[in-house]
Amino acid sequence: MSDSLSATADAELVGIVPEERTAVWPAVFALSMGVFALVSAEFLPASVLTSIAADLSISVGAAGQTVTVTSLVGVAAAIFTPIVTSRFDRRLVLWSLLSLLALSSLVTALANGFVMLLAARFLLGLALGGFWSMAPALTLRLVPAQSVPRALALISAGVSAAFIGGGPLGAYLDSLIGWRMVFGLSAALAGVALLALLATMPSLPPQAAPRLGTLGVLLSRPSIRLMLISVLVIISGQFTGFTYIRPFLEHAPQLGVAAITVVLLGYGLGNVVGNFAGGAVAGRGVKLAIVSFALAIGILGLVMLQFGASPIVAGIAVALWGFAFGFAPVGFQTWMVRVAADHAESASGLVTAAFLVAIASGAVLGGLLVNHVGGLGPIGYMAAATLAGALLVLVAGKEPPVAEAKTAVH
Repeated sequence: MSDSLSATADAELVGIVPEERTAVWPAVFALSMGVFALVSAEFLPASVLTSIAADLSISVGAAGQTVTVTSLVGVAAAIFTPIVTSRFDRRLVLWSLLSLLALSSLVTALANGFVMLLAARFLLGLALGGFWSMAPALTLRLVPAQSVPRALALISAGVSAAFIGGGPLGAYLDSLIGWRMVFGLSAALAGVALLALLATMPSLPPQAAPRLGTLGVLLSRPSIRLMLISVLVIISGQFTGFTYIRPFLEHAPQLGVAAITVVLLGYGLGNVVGNFAGGAVAGRGVKLAIVSFALAIGILGLVMLQFGASPIVAGIAVALWGFAFGFAPVGFQTWMVRVAADHAESASGLVTAAFLVAIASGAVLGGLLVNHVGGLGPIGYMAAATLAGALLVLVAGKEPPVAEAKTAVH
């Protein structure tokens, strides 16, 4: 009886009536597919970067800024999409965002110059930031409270799978059919995800409308400020290295396209396994999950700097890197759910914005480093930033109690 009352109280806290808590797992799977399509499109440039640069006659560093544009636009979209669309059924918003993704990939495939390419990635930023700001929060309305961690892990699995679709598969297909056709396939993938959402997503009428003032309420919580700072530090390091992983593999171990494809496949597979391992570790402790993956990436970065000229060492290190980063999405999402369930959409938008700012800054810094220092530069920054982030969370972080998410702020 007490468990039932507790579940009902939690449901009412986040604006969910108990009868809406019947699990809708097909819709959760569809959200995961949408995340897979979005993140694959976001990181495709990392696997076809040199091909894009050669075709459009731009530098590798400039081509990498397509990731920056997507991330910067995504920051604004993540924060403001829940507010601007607050009067619309959430499934209509999700359908619109995936349609925008399909359009973005088509425009990318047809790009005749750098400006058109940036415009396409601008559209992707709108879709990415908006979708990511809503997907974790809507999970609270699709499954019972006790199933939320499992649903978040499933959505995060879409990210892990994207490291295969946007990494090794992208590089392999680039060598077969060219980068333009790769983005054409990305548009088709977005269409499939949209069909899945059309078929499975129930009506989710808007609830308490998020306001700009809600952001101030959230930022007043020390636990959220620490979470956002740790995201900025750790994720900027992660994506400084990942965005320019191909130049590193071409420079240090001097791998060809086929070998790079295999290495990126190892990263993607490691990430899939790491996602579910991260869910298990986060269940034991969010702080443990975040410190352990950031520390592992930092150490692996140092190993790649020192011994990365060996193809075997580089390949193993990249696969372990993928495994470690699999902890990140579910770890940070679990942290968010625990400290901000009363304002889930706005909190998810803030976390998404922090991720995208970190990705954008990582891409900018990585572009400067790869152009002026070479392929080792981004890996060096990755090691330094992730080790600093691990130390920050270890020293300043406190395990977020589940009870904190039950304190509503009106």
